[in-house]
Amino acid sequence: MSNRLGRLARDGSIAEFAVTTPDAGPDGIALGPDGNIWFSATEIDRLGRITPHGHITEFGQDITPGSRPLSIVVRDGALWFSEAAGGRIGRMTLDGMVTEFPIPSHDSHPRAMALHPDGSIWFVEAGANALGRIDRHGIITEFLVPTPNASPRGVAIGADGDLWFTENAANKIGRMAPDGTMVGEYDIPVAASGPRCIVPISDGRLFFTQFDAGLIGEIIPHDG
Repeated sequence: MSNRLGRLARDGSIAEFAVTTPDAGPDGIALGPDGNIWFSATEIDRLGRITPHGHITEFGQDITPGSRPLSIVVRDGALWFSEAAGGRIGRMTLDGMVTEFPIPSHDSHPRAMALHPDGSIWFVEAGANALGRIDRHGIITEFLVPTPNASPRGVAIGADGDLWFTENAANKIGRMAPDGTMVGEYDIPVAASGPRCIVPISDGRLFFTQFDAGLIGEIIPHDG
């Protein structure tokens, strides 16, 4: 297992930095409010911080063991993260204080997260076939995906403010309004392409990875 973080410079050169604990399994990554880079160390149930100079510190000794932190977003000056095996959304301050919020559904397996302009954090629940929303008060609401066993994997906020998400097992892109109303689902032309991550660009289009097909897909919001 690789246990390094990489840094890509403008000239294309790459530097690598070894994570403090062996086999930590670095995964999710985000720019923190302190100007440092924060990452999830999934295999050891920790969050890590790496400075621009490459100094790494691990935090989160109070994260529930076996929870497997994954995706990270920043809200209110703190780090919010999904606990893929723990069925919780975690919050950690920059000095390492942890609060955890249980997701109502059993075996929810939360993964990717996205911060909405209204301050809510959205996340996919691959195990519960749902999208979840945690508001500023820590209240979690869940919204089911219409297609059974779709296994939502990635989520992004579109320029329209809607939630756009990949349905990994259903081979679709889903669209949900911020109030939880399902707007639509769009079939991907290539069968069994395994859509995963999704990201918007400034002109409103969204791009997504198709893991099993080895492709990058594009979806135009006004017509799907």
